[in-house]
This record gives sequence, C-alpha cells and structure tokens, in this order.
Amino acid sequence: MPRSTWKPCRDAIRIAPSLLAADFGQIAKAAHDLEGSGAERIHIDVMDGVFVPNFTFGTDTVRVLRRATSLPLEVHLMIVNPDAHLGTFATAGADAITVHYEVCPNLHRTLSTIRGLDCRSGAAINPSTPASMLDDVLESCDLALVMTIDPGFGGQSLIPRMLHKVESIRREVSRQGLDTEIEVDGGVDATNAKACVDAGADVLVAGTAVFRHQGGPQGGVAALRQALTETGVQ
Repeated sequence: MPRSTWKPCRDAIRIAPSLLAADFGQIAKAAHDLEGSGAERIHIDVMDGVFVPNFTFGTDTVRVLRRATSLPLEVHLMIVNPDAHLGTFATAGADAITVHYEVCPNLHRTLSTIRGLDCRSGAAINPSTPASMLDDVLESCDLALVMTIDPGFGGQSLIPRMLHKVESIRREVSRQGLDTEIEVDGGVDATNAKACVDAGADVLVAGTAVFRHQGGPQGGVAALRQALTETGVQ
C-alpha cells in the first residue's frame, strides 16, 4: 500500500494492535481476526535480542501477514543497524517502517531512505530519550513514536510521565506546521487511552489490551473505542 493511500489521522484516533501479544503460532489468524474490528493498521515489533532483550518477528512473518490481510503493516524495528534491513522489510510488504533514534546515527538519512522505499517513515524514542531529540527530524517523519514502557516485552504498565513527551512532540509538530502522526506504544488500555489522546496522540498501539481481551481481538478494539467514545474522543 503506497503512502499516498494510507489513512491520515485528521478525522479520528487510529488503533494499531500489536502482534507482540498475539499467539505466535497463529499469526495469520490474528491478522484475520482484526479485519473489520475497527483497527486501521497492524503493529509488528521486530526485536533482535541486542537492542532489546527479546527476539520476535522477521521478514518471513511480514510476508505471511502481507498475504493474510489487507490492513496496513506498520513495522517497528527494535534492532541495531536497521539501515541494513530497510529494503528487505519494504520488499516483504511493510507499509511503514519505524526505527529508533538510539541506534540511528544518521537518522535523517535513514528516514529519507524509508520514504524512498515508498513506505511511511517513523522515528521512535525510548523512555530515557528526551522528546527534543526528534525536533530536527520531524519534517522527515510520517510518524513519531513515544515508547511508554521500556521496550522488549509486552504486558507492562504505561509509564505516566512519558505522556509529557507526547505533549512536547505535539507542540513541536504544531509549531513546525507538520502532519506528523504521534503514536504511543506500551501499556495502552481502556483505562489510559483518553489520557494518551489528551496528551496529543493520534495512534494507539495496544497489544495485551486487544489480544488478551475476554472478547478476543475484536472485543479488545471495541473496548478501546468505547473508552474513547464515552469520554467524547472519536
């Protein structure tokens, strides 16, 4: 899916279920279960056991998912030396690729490369990284991702202080007059979704809250939507 056809976040808050909380043995089914759920994209955490203390998906998983769903695939590279793998993930079917500030010494160049592959470009920061580190590359970002947990494992609780970073990036995006989406990733559920949106988030990544919901993935997405609707957020 070319960047030109990706739904912008001007009209609603987007929910991006994270497959990190899905059954790894039934990844294609997990994607199928999200069809028609109200989720607008699928978040795929790629971990290498070096940048973060865990191993997860790779390009073969992206290829399987590309065949299994028409939903946009948002690949989040939590790996060292992501530049060496951008083309491979784009070819596998990624619609968006997010890299981390902490491992990209030439972040502007990396983001430009991602856009050159006809993918949406994303830059992420860990909890210990100041929000201001993204100020000079926001113009090259289609997506700015704030980790609201320490990356590596699902099921953690959102760190409330991280929402101050969302506020800071929202102010900077507005100051520069950009359309950059702001995404929060980690510990998002129905109890804090509104707080994330109030801070300035456009996109909510949710894993456990979606895939471990008693009503299944569709019930999890619906619960997040309900939490936002009840508080007046669309």
